[in-house]
This record gives sequence, C-alpha cells and structure tokens, in this order.
Amino acid sequence: MKKLKTAIIGLGHQATEDHIPGLKESQFAELKAICDIDEPKLKECEKKLNVNGYVDYKELLGSEDLDFIIVATPHNIHKEVLEEAAKRKVNVLKEKPFARNLKEAFYFKKLCDESGIVLTTTLQRRFNPIYTTFFQLVDQIGEPFFVDAKYTLFVDNLQEGWRGSKEEAGGGCIIDMGYHMIDMLIWYFGLPDKVHAEFSSKAKPEEKYDAEDTASILFSYENDLYGSLILSRYYPPKTESIKVIGSKGIIEIDRGSIKRLKSNGEVAESLTREYSWPVAAANQIDYFCRVVNGDRENIGSPKYHLKHVSFIDACYESKEKGKYVNPKELLDNYEK
Repeated sequence: MKKLKTAIIGLGHQATEDHIPGLKESQFAELKAICDIDEPKLKECEKKLNVNGYVDYKELLGSEDLDFIIVATPHNIHKEVLEEAAKRKVNVLKEKPFARNLKEAFYFKKLCDESGIVLTTTLQRRFNPIYTTFFQLVDQIGEPFFVDAKYTLFVDNLQEGWRGSKEEAGGGCIIDMGYHMIDMLIWYFGLPDKVHAEFSSKAKPEEKYDAEDTASILFSYENDLYGSLILSRYYPPKTESIKVIGSKGIIEIDRGSIKRLKSNGEVAESLTREYSWPVAAANQIDYFCRVVNGDRENIGSPKYHLKHVSFIDACYESKEKGKYVNPKELLDNYEK
C-alpha cells in the first residue's frame, strides 16, 4: 500500500503530542504540510518537520495534493474546515468531539454522505492494547452490575485558551476530555437508557470562563447495569480509571494497566504497557489509511458517533430539566 499524503490543521497539544509522533511511526501516511494561525509556532514546526506551512487552511487545501487531513483545531472551527474538505473531496481524520450537538452531528453525517469523503473521529484508546484487553476479561467477572469511571486532571488557568469558552468548545469537561470516557462506556456496554448530570464552572470564581470544569454523571441500562462518571479539569492528580464490578470479579483499567480481580480484591491477572500511547496514535492513523483504501470498516464513522453526541446532549438537557434523560430517545427523535 502506498503512503497517503496528509496535513495537520491546528498545532496544539493533540497535534504535537499525538498526531505528529504518530505520523512519524506510521506505515501508511506521510506528513506533507501543517497549518496554524500562530505564525511563530508554525515557523518553528515547519522548520523542525521540513514540511510546508500555512496560516490559512483554505490555502493549504488549495495548494497541496492530499489524501486526507488531520483536524486538531478548536471545536467551533471543525465545521468550516470539514465543509471545505468535503467541497474538495479530501478525507478527514478529526479530533473529538464528533460534533457540539446532535443538530451539528446530523449535518456532518449528511455532508459526508453527499460528498463521499471518509470522516473518522479520533479514539486513540480503541487502538491501545490496555483498553482492547477488556473484551478478553469481561466474561470472567460474571454479570457486570456497576461501573465506576473517573477522568480528572489539574488546569491551573481555567480561562486560558478556547477550552474555557462554551461557545468555542461547545461545552466543558463533558464534551471535551469526557468524550474519551463516554466512548469507553458506549464501546464496552452500549448507549445507556438513562443519563443524569450535575456540573458547574465554579472551581475558580475569580476567572472568566463559562464551560463546566467539573461534572458528576449517573447512567443506567435496562439490564440493571448502572454507574457513575466523574470528570474534572480542576481535580489533581491526573487520574483516568474505569472499574467494572461483576458478580464474579472486578476489572480495573487505567492508562498503563488492566487488572482482573477476584471479588475479594485479590489480583487474578494483569497487563501493563508503558509505551502504548505513541503506538496507539500510529495504529489509529494506519487504520484510517486502510479505511480510506477500502480495506477496513470505518469504526469511527459519523453514524457511530451519533450515540456519543446523544449521550452528551442528554447530560446537558438533564441538568437543565433536573431529571434523567434517555439519550436513545433524543437520537430517535432526530432520526425521524
């Protein structure tokens, strides 16, 4: 398979920590150009990577012969970049979230259906052996009945950058960092039947930001599986964990390990991977290249991500209404 030519639009943390290292390790993709409105950063990366640099993504798309682009911009920019890519028939691998709400999600799906481009939203954990091992272990813990999930970190300046703006980000910790954990829940167990969220933007009242910094989400399924998800951008130390309790045992997952425990907490087996993240980024890019080439199913397609956005919409609606919301009903109402 020949290497596909790509460009990165947006040179923030995700690009420098995931996409650029991933492309360096990729078998099937090569970086040809980069784009960012921060000219000093652009010039630095342009020189370091020895690729063409652009301030305007439209100029990039008009000048480069590309097979796909990687979009790592603020969330409110995704729409216009995707529209331009669809117009030029350029495939897109984009950062989460898939969309800021269900209305935008269905618009993106329609855009891709009509243009014929391949669109995938990045989900690095699906290419990380720690997280994929769950499916080999879950049958050994009996019937799962409770999920305890948590993703927290500490951001000292919550008003800095675009992530503190509800208008630019579409929301706060739920739609941004929470997207990864929501994906894990949907991947492992499917879309819940009930969701209720409480959240606030009160961690630093002296700062000016309106996107939620902390959230507590309860969810449940008709099969009596239920659980909670805690998210925060102001809750040290950085923690990412999922604990699944079943009738015959427990599974514990964090960023570097997965363990199966007996019901009494004794470790039965474990897997640790210290360097799984760069590998996951490269594997995700290579998988996308195979999707573009017609060799793999698009597991991150627009149709799949409608579930994620309905979960997120249900969180925000439940806070507004003060009651549980069924994300499946939200999705069904939009599809009718």
